[in-house]
Amino acid sequence: MPLPTPNPDEKKDNFVDRCMGNDTMNDEFPDRSQRRAVCERKWDEDKAQAMGVHYPGIVNAVFNQPWALLPETYGVICELVRSRSLGIRLTAEQIQERIATTDNTAIAARHVGAGAARNWAVAIIPVYGVLAQRMNMMTQVSGGTSTELLGKMFREAIREPSITAIILDVDSPGGSVFGVDELASEIYANRNVKPILAVANSLAASAAYWIASQADEFVITPGGLVGSIGVLTAHEDISKAQEIAGVKTTVVSAGKFKAEGEPFQPLSETAREALQSMVDDYYGVFLQVVARGRKRSLASVKSGFGQGRLVNAEDAKAEGMVDSIATLDQTIARLMGHGSHGQVGAVSDADMRQRRLRIGSL
Repeated sequence: MPLPTPNPDEKKDNFVDRCMGNDTMNDEFPDRSQRRAVCERKWDEDKAQAMGVHYPGIVNAVFNQPWALLPETYGVICELVRSRSLGIRLTAEQIQERIATTDNTAIAARHVGAGAARNWAVAIIPVYGVLAQRMNMMTQVSGGTSTELLGKMFREAIREPSITAIILDVDSPGGSVFGVDELASEIYANRNVKPILAVANSLAASAAYWIASQADEFVITPGGLVGSIGVLTAHEDISKAQEIAGVKTTVVSAGKFKAEGEPFQPLSETAREALQSMVDDYYGVFLQVVARGRKRSLASVKSGFGQGRLVNAEDAKAEGMVDSIATLDQTIARLMGHGSHGQVGAVSDADMRQRRLRIGSL
């Protein structure tokens, strides 16, 4: 059934009112809220088409790709990207209302210990928001952090002689699996070079837990949450929506599986099995890495805290998911109090705040 079409100079509210009153629409969608949603989507699609915005191009960055991310965060990102693909651009404030992220300014902190034989430092590296390998569109849509940037910051902190310990300050729901295992392996490989601590301050979920679990020591704030070990993906079938809009897309491809998973028809069983296999493979790697980092058996992780739920601080410590419960400031103060060779230097909170420096200046 073809939907009403917006007139060239018609305002959205006027079109939606006209669409809502259409006799055929009333018959097809007796529920008023559903009818309004269809009318509004029709407006968005027509306007996006007029601007040359094509639906499937941008959403491929989110759909049919593996994510180690909180399911609710993934759902919000899917909706944000879907809206963007239709030409709808939300303000930063509107995006923040939908998904809780922290602006990552790519700054680490340096705290210089007092009373040591020589200057020493604790580098603080932020791991904030949604994680992705290369932050471009995702930065604009949801904020977040690039695993490439994290790797660069981490290597700078490892190379800098005055830095004697590194803290990963984690507040993230996770993100894309791409680039995560490489970063996790790099962190694990440098455990013998300098002490590396991760602090769940206050969320280390999915990909963020994947990374943080590779530190020498894992700390969680008293009100923090960790876990959500698992991998997920989604396929969006827009064939029904196109049918309602009177549109049919034909995909022409070469290669048996080249067009597998395209959104213009329901997901086939073989395509679903392929997606499941990909998700299972990444989940297997995730479990192995966590078992390595937390010094647990693979079976105990898989049957215990590796089943996808978030865990609070007390339970996480009891399960061996973290080592201790403390705030970030307490953790910093503990490291600074011991210095690089067990030296004790009393440093006030005010002094610590005053001595925060950009990692690029080290």
